[in-house]
Amino acid sequence: MSRRSEDSDPRQPEQPKSSPAKRTGSEKAPRAKSKSRVPARLQRFVQHPVGQAFIGITVFSLAAGLLVFFYFYNHYATLIEEKLAQGPYSTTSKLYASPQVISTGDRIEIGEIVQSLHRAGYTKNRSNRMGWYAERPGSVEVYPGADSYFQQEAHVVHVDNHRIGQIISLRDNTERPQLLLEPELITNLFDRNREKRRILRFQDIPLVMRNALLAAEDKRFFQHSGFDPFRILKAAWVDISSKQIRAGASTLSMQLARSIWLTTERTWRRKIPEILITIHLERKLSKEDIFEHYSNTIYLGRVGTFNIHGFGEGAQAYFGKSLSRVTLPEAAMLAGIVQSPSGYNPFRNPERAIKRRNLILQMMRTNGFITQEQFQTASSAPLGAAAGASESEDAPYFVDLVNDQLQRQFQDHDFQTHSYRVYTSLDLNLQRAAAEAMEAGLKEVDAALEKRGRTAKKGWPKVQAALVAIDPRTAEVRALIGGRDYATSQLNRSLAMRQPGSIFKPFVYAAALETGLDSGPGALTPASMLIDEPTTFWFDGKPYEPNNYHNSFYGSVSVRQALSKSLNVPTVKLAEQVGYQRVTQLAREAGLKSVRATPSAALGSYEARPLDMAGSYTVFANRGVFTEANWIKMIRDEGGHSIYTHKPVSRRLLDTRIAYLMTNLLEGVMSFGTGAGARSRGFRLPAAGKTGTSHDGWFAGFTTELLCVVWVGYDDNRELGLEGARSALPIWTEFMKRAHSFRPYQRATSFSAPDGVVSVEIDANSGKLASGGGCGGAVRNEVFLMGTQPIESCGGGGETQVAGWDTDVESPRAPDRSEQPRRVASREVHSIPVKPIEPPTAPQAQEPKKGLLNRILGVFR
Repeated sequence: MSRRSEDSDPRQPEQPKSSPAKRTGSEKAPRAKSKSRVPARLQRFVQHPVGQAFIGITVFSLAAGLLVFFYFYNHYATLIEEKLAQGPYSTTSKLYASPQVISTGDRIEIGEIVQSLHRAGYTKNRSNRMGWYAERPGSVEVYPGADSYFQQEAHVVHVDNHRIGQIISLRDNTERPQLLLEPELITNLFDRNREKRRILRFQDIPLVMRNALLAAEDKRFFQHSGFDPFRILKAAWVDISSKQIRAGASTLSMQLARSIWLTTERTWRRKIPEILITIHLERKLSKEDIFEHYSNTIYLGRVGTFNIHGFGEGAQAYFGKSLSRVTLPEAAMLAGIVQSPSGYNPFRNPERAIKRRNLILQMMRTNGFITQEQFQTASSAPLGAAAGASESEDAPYFVDLVNDQLQRQFQDHDFQTHSYRVYTSLDLNLQRAAAEAMEAGLKEVDAALEKRGRTAKKGWPKVQAALVAIDPRTAEVRALIGGRDYATSQLNRSLAMRQPGSIFKPFVYAAALETGLDSGPGALTPASMLIDEPTTFWFDGKPYEPNNYHNSFYGSVSVRQALSKSLNVPTVKLAEQVGYQRVTQLAREAGLKSVRATPSAALGSYEARPLDMAGSYTVFANRGVFTEANWIKMIRDEGGHSIYTHKPVSRRLLDTRIAYLMTNLLEGVMSFGTGAGARSRGFRLPAAGKTGTSHDGWFAGFTTELLCVVWVGYDDNRELGLEGARSALPIWTEFMKRAHSFRPYQRATSFSAPDGVVSVEIDANSGKLASGGGCGGAVRNEVFLMGTQPIESCGGGGETQVAGWDTDVESPRAPDRSEQPRRVASREVHSIPVKPIEPPTAPQAQEPKKGLLNRILGVFR
């Protein structure tokens, strides 16, 4: 029997073969049976303690991860909202220079005005918070913004034939005599760090700068959504291959996130928050906004003592120009610095900077931003970095001075984390001139000292110097340098206590001339005669024996000659005659607090700071009114509200006429005395000044527009060995020549005599009236307080030639009591009016010579 017959029932019909569908169904049965086993196994795993622990940990980890993710996501979202609302530069206090003044009639070009506005932060964009301008043919319109110093009406300045023809207020269409231009930013304060930035809008960034940056850092910036997958893959491959982090995958958005909110540490762990911040940036900002923030915050290295941030300040620091004027090679260099600000600094590493610049130019050529011809021209161009373009404006010692006052006087205000605007008195043009003059003058001093064997090989340190320039009327500090190199030494020598030497002597002579205000005899005048000879002065039971320079003595000399030649013995004699206390009190009231009433005080033996000496000289330069030196004019908070406005501290110390006599005497020092070297060096403007030589070299001098004091010496107080005429005077002269080339200081004029001062021809040898051709000595004009002029001629007669500046009175004017000096109790008061001159017994005076300024006073007729 066959197998089929054994297995089958013949009574049953034969079953058809399974169809494909049925076979498929029958095949699925085993699979269903195997699937049914999975839930059972899973059920057993879930019921097992190990499985339950695993599931619990997994769920907890996921939940915790989500919570952490959302926490940091929201944290960075809030942080970004705050940062973007504040702006890239709002959490720092800003220090501004003094506003520039332009007046009708000034010689100027429209381009100069526009450049000044650019430097101050103005643009053509009307939404600019600092302000905006509109340039027209022959004019420029100036519109201050919400953050402007002035918060005033707009103006239009018309320029015709290279001069300002009109300044019109756009508020009421009336003409103004002058306009103050927006002050420029000096620096920003971050603790003790100094940083500079110039905020720009996207539309203010020139196309050449945009293309250079895109080629160097992120050529697909405007196409990707914050992350460049091609760069990420390439960077990952390079890092894996080298087994260290070498390549960067950061886009501009990621770099912005890192530069503002994160550290510069190059690790993959930093990438997580960087990615979160980048996502927010791309969601919250447009591509133009991101590019703008990046361009304003990117670090571009250190120039001088300042950290440079943003391409706006970078162009000014490295090229001395606004970003709108940079050329193709300059833009490529700025873009190249981003990768390594220190390594590609053009001042420190010019060869590397050129190599990097040319690489950026090649990348621009590859990406189609420039042509081959442009590439060849730009790559062969010189580096073009303007050494010193920014350093001269840094004013690091001045910044320290301001910062110290802020910390001392405004302790309740946090200037490091709040956006205060501090407006100072600094004139950036004068600061630049001071830096140039200091460099030129110190080269001459170094050469003179080297000839005397004072070299580093012989153990001599570098000689140091300080310069303080102030407005003679307001005592506002216009320029200040505290040393030859701030990077080497941050010691501010303008605040160092040093012996002023002979620049103190004018206080002795001023006290002496004040005797002319007394009603009694014995008034001292510029023509009074003194004996210059070796003399021993006794004070407090002790001898004092001063000597003249080079041990030279001149015998009989006038007060003018004694001051012009800076003679020591006659000066001490004057101090002794008028009283040491009287001299000391005048000096102390003028801010020289350390002076004591001793004979040596007359020669400047008590120490004073160069800054204080500059302030004290306002007594002479400001017609007898002393004003304390100051440097902060106003402070505003974040809302633009003023929290401080400077009020000058001033007081009258000298009668106006006495101040003029002193100024006239100091003019003589410049004409034929120890300060005559300034004239031989080409400084021709009317000026008054005094040299000083102690351990150090000094020069203090002023015009009607500017007062400057220069100190030169060693930090360890060893003797300089150069008189002030050969050490400080060259620096002073170089500075004053440069300073008076600027518009505000070109108005320096002759010193005008007040009412009550007369000019008389005298014999230089005797100090008496000149008779005919004199009495053997030179005949010269001398100035006197009216009523103190000599009435006896050198020949024994009584004729006199008098010229007065007061042509409207017949007799001496009774002085205005408001102009008289006010003294404290320890000093005699000399504020009584000058009495009319009694008719002399001498013969009637002759008619004045041709060319005299006034008629003969009635009292001599």
